[in-house]
Amino acid sequence: MTTKYLALLLLCSLFSACATEHAAAVPTPEPPYEATTTEGRTLYFFALARLRAGEGDPEGALTLLKSAMAADPASPSLHTAAAQIYLQQNKPEEALAECEAAIKLDPTLVQAQLLAGNILVTLQREKEAIPYLKKVMELEPTREEVYLHVAIFYLKTFEYEQAVDTLKALIKAAPDSPLGYYYLAKTYDQMRLPHEALSYYKKAVELKPDFEQALIEMGISQETQGQVADAIQTYKNLLEVNPSNVNVVSHLAQLYIQQHQLDEALTLLQRDGGDSLETQRKIGLLFLELERYDEAVTTFKGILAAEPNTHQVRFYLGSAYEEMEEPDSAIAEFAQIPVGSTYYLDAVGHLAYLYKEKGEVDRGLGLLKDEVKRDPSKIETYLVLAGLYESLERFKDGVEVLKSMNETMQADPRVTFRLGILYDKLGDKDQSVAMIKKTVAATPNDPQALNYLGYTYAEMGVNLEEALGYLKKAVQLKPDDGFILDSLGWTYFKLKRYEEAIYQLERAAELSDEDATVLGHLADAYCADHLYKKAIAIYKKLQKLEPERTDLAEKIRRCRQESSDK
Repeated sequence: MTTKYLALLLLCSLFSACATEHAAAVPTPEPPYEATTTEGRTLYFFALARLRAGEGDPEGALTLLKSAMAADPASPSLHTAAAQIYLQQNKPEEALAECEAAIKLDPTLVQAQLLAGNILVTLQREKEAIPYLKKVMELEPTREEVYLHVAIFYLKTFEYEQAVDTLKALIKAAPDSPLGYYYLAKTYDQMRLPHEALSYYKKAVELKPDFEQALIEMGISQETQGQVADAIQTYKNLLEVNPSNVNVVSHLAQLYIQQHQLDEALTLLQRDGGDSLETQRKIGLLFLELERYDEAVTTFKGILAAEPNTHQVRFYLGSAYEEMEEPDSAIAEFAQIPVGSTYYLDAVGHLAYLYKEKGEVDRGLGLLKDEVKRDPSKIETYLVLAGLYESLERFKDGVEVLKSMNETMQADPRVTFRLGILYDKLGDKDQSVAMIKKTVAATPNDPQALNYLGYTYAEMGVNLEEALGYLKKAVQLKPDDGFILDSLGWTYFKLKRYEEAIYQLERAAELSDEDATVLGHLADAYCADHLYKKAIAIYKKLQKLEPERTDLAEKIRRCRQESSDK
């Protein structure tokens, strides 16, 4: 399987699902409340007030409630009912005053405490609301939504310990509250305690398996902790809950692609229906990556039938034809990408190489030269032209192209790196090293430049300790690159540190799919470390892979001779 198009698939942005940052609104008690008196006059006014409120006459209701209060000034329920009517009139401050009057008369009246807290939240005076809501929690410990509101206030104000304490109190009072566990997990997430967060997300999902937002957050938490297989399973579970969640489908497909599970990504996108053009584009790229070129062509053609000016898809279609070795069809597609498209220069580069493959070298070179004249500011065009000369083994012409650029452009690390390679192929090691050193100075974290410089020194047998430093850094940057590990192993070999050389070269052989050069280096290291049987076995393998090599018989003879001398 190739990975040529994998980067294109991964350009799609990964979804970032975050839970809603507020709990359910603190419920407002509904009026009217039962009067706490049995005095006839008070009950009469209270009953009339209820009637007026129900008829949509809040002013009349308030007048009657005031009469009831005059008859029974010690009734907290009357003040609470008045507060509710003030709220209906959009008079929150008056409503709050009535709640406070009720609470003064009876601090245990949950309805008044809850209403006061709700009014202050509505007024965005949440800090003042907290004492009222905490009192409700004390009076009625099972009111889940009140705990959540208090906890989320603490989250917003970064008072994490208070949020944790509040949510743990909720869980203690209501151990089957999935929201309690969910928001506790969110709190630990914000505290950067991912292990604790994940454990509480799992508990929330255990209590409520169809808790979609908790599943999303749990999957993200698993990803951030490197538990990719678990995250994939979580997203699959989520899609069983809500198969139409397009964000999750897209993200799971991207996750499959990152893990090189391309068949799974394709199956998922096709199962989703693939109706949108964006989904079809991803499916086409997956076909391309899986080398199912006929299906890629069919998919891209379908998109272009609907949107013929989608230059990106036309570029992919040309690439599919190119992979199928149908140059004329590929040329026809690339040629339709106009100047101004972000894919234009790439299309020109492909056209130039296609003309070369068809034996029309001058046409390909002319196309790139004309593009340099049309827009001499594009470094990429010079690089493609130099690369084409390199593929034709016209290394000097490649150098001339890059040297024709202005000084600023020549200082670009992409240019110095390419010049270093061209000088190397011309046999000018000094110029090559000078150019690669410029590249490393400009881009000290470029693993390819570090590798090239280190390997060049190793091949020349000079500056080996310096080469070791470059290559160790390159390995840190790309630890699974077999060719960089080969360079490191070969440098150890040159330093006669054979045990370290063998360790790196064995890893390199595995990661490079037993590249012939890497195998040759490993065999040389085995022989130098007196592991003659292993060395001879590899040399014989290379004789079959590269029958034209005349040096391998001599290497086998020398290994056998040294073995017999031991």
